[in-house]
Amino acid sequence: MSRLRNLLRADWLGLLLLVLGGSAALAVVRPEFLTPYNIDVILVSFCLTVVYALGQGVIIAIGHMNLALGAIGCLVAIAFGGAMEVWHLPIWLAAVFGLLLGTICGFINGWLTWRSGLTSFIITLATLSIFKGTALGITQAQPFYRIPDAVKAFGSVRWGPLPAMLLLALPIVIATGIFLARMIPGRQMLAYGGNPNAAELSGISRARVVLLAHTLSGVLAAVAGMMTVARLQNATPAIGDEWLIASFAAPVIGGAVLTGGHLSVVGTCLGVLVVALINQALVMLAVDPFYVQVLLGLLILGAVGLNRLREARLGTTAPVRLS
Repeated sequence: MSRLRNLLRADWLGLLLLVLGGSAALAVVRPEFLTPYNIDVILVSFCLTVVYALGQGVIIAIGHMNLALGAIGCLVAIAFGGAMEVWHLPIWLAAVFGLLLGTICGFINGWLTWRSGLTSFIITLATLSIFKGTALGITQAQPFYRIPDAVKAFGSVRWGPLPAMLLLALPIVIATGIFLARMIPGRQMLAYGGNPNAAELSGISRARVVLLAHTLSGVLAAVAGMMTVARLQNATPAIGDEWLIASFAAPVIGGAVLTGGHLSVVGTCLGVLVVALINQALVMLAVDPFYVQVLLGLLILGAVGLNRLREARLGTTAPVRLS
């Protein structure tokens, strides 16, 4: 009974019902929604989006934001593709190089935010331009096409009904959930996001929290960038351009508090599915895809409004900070 009560109190239960109800309604209106091809499209979209959404989520958890998330993914994707095409590195070494580059980019964001005292909004806005400009300068806005067949296969192969990329995305989801819920650094990040002053007074280092969160965000952006290369089967400098809205929408729809202190990994996953369902529904109903951005913006506003209303009822409303 206690487990059932906890389930009913979960802040993601409503989202789960929305996903199930929306899927059922769409299946009735458009029976082709349940075809293997369509399910595969949704699963692949989930695999890519959930990784960079969690990359934004770990930043939101401390009350910060990472506007450079897509630019890091783009730079890593270019480095990954270029390392294999130009330098002829083996796949595993190119992947290590990409992860290292994403780690460095994330660390730079965290270090500049910590040392300068400026908000992460300003810092990542600046590094967005730097990272994106670097990627465009390296490629002269031209993609790297000669991607090894093994990488292409990872983006297109199915293991039974599941895309191969799900075997990478799911461990990342589980690891992120365990990190935030069970590990001391993850709990410290949430404590800092909930109340930075109290966290510092209790001995939690602001520098360590900020550096860790931004570095993790860079690593997750790097993974998403390389996964996108596998999916697109080329390394184009356009990778990451559309990540920003979805990366905020999924965690916020999933119950994340923009002021920090709370991030639901399950809720973020369901938020990603909501975004994927909206995209697919508009495609199947022949609605102009540009309206997706309008709906996502409205969803973000609605989710933030509900979060603020819930905080107000609980008497825990905190001032918004653009850290």
